[in-house]
Amino acid sequence: MQLTDFNFELPDELIARYPLETRSASRLLHLNTDGTYKDLHFTDILDLFQEGDLMVLNDTKVMKARLKGKRASGGAIEVLVERIFDQTTAHCHIKASNSPKAGAELFIGSDEVKVTVTGRHENLYIVEFSQPILQVLDAYGQLPIPPYFNREAEAVDTERYQTVFNDPTKLASVAAPTASLHFDEDLLKKLEQKGVKKTFVTLHVGAGTFLPVRTDNIENHIMHSEWCEVTEEAAQLIAETKARGNKVIAVGTTATRATESAAQACGGKIGAWTGDTQIFIYPGYEFCVVDRLITNFHLPESTLLMLVSALSSRDNILNAYQHAVESKYRFFSYGDAMLIEKAN
Repeated sequence: MQLTDFNFELPDELIARYPLETRSASRLLHLNTDGTYKDLHFTDILDLFQEGDLMVLNDTKVMKARLKGKRASGGAIEVLVERIFDQTTAHCHIKASNSPKAGAELFIGSDEVKVTVTGRHENLYIVEFSQPILQVLDAYGQLPIPPYFNREAEAVDTERYQTVFNDPTKLASVAAPTASLHFDEDLLKKLEQKGVKKTFVTLHVGAGTFLPVRTDNIENHIMHSEWCEVTEEAAQLIAETKARGNKVIAVGTTATRATESAAQACGGKIGAWTGDTQIFIYPGYEFCVVDRLITNFHLPESTLLMLVSALSSRDNILNAYQHAVESKYRFFSYGDAMLIEKAN
């Protein structure tokens, strides 16, 4: 399949650069197995989910991973912490007028923190911080909101670019699992009262989620690596749900990639698994776990658009997206949502 097969026209004014006042107030486009769709509100999932269904959510937390600083010469730089390996060592993206070489020293926060480049790992820099990284991020970092917001992080993002159920001990993502941003405590409580179950997996979202696909033939694209974990408890709940004929509802593409990675690693059936995943889901992929997917509207020609096309079909998704554009749905991280049924 070609990259251009996943293109569509999106007016700039449909990009949601700020969240709605209430998390669960977004619209919901429900895409059925046969490609028909219906305009709903997000809270209508209360009527669409059944007792015994299982929601799988990603409990990662977003780091204040963006740091601004300067070189020893005074030139401005920006460091985006992608992955922390120990208290002071991380893989990072670095924006600078010239690519820093091994041994280069960068400074954060009025020169209080020194960041030394020690080498490269693929497209990332290996860096050593002079102080514990999480303390540096807490003191000087900004939330790494998506580039298509075209703005700096603001106070509203501190709360709204995190899920209400994030696990503070899993502070390691550089982007939010945005489908989960639609859930507030009240909606989660109502779902629980109805008998809809939930479980958590973890996938620490990397900045690669925003990188464009640079190959014309999508099968030649290599996904970025992200760490994920599916616990024994989560795997058992998923297996029990499928065994009794209820639906497994992945909340977001990250929960989808975590559960499907675990199933692939365990021979096609869900099992406990922890590791790095580079799973690339595009049309032709046979899902092992996910029956239904809650997701936002994704960028043209993105791997996330390819993933949702695999669950339904490319034609179904692009038709639904055309309707969403015509109906002025809000797109991307702070936008409206879809509920996609796996095609038969």
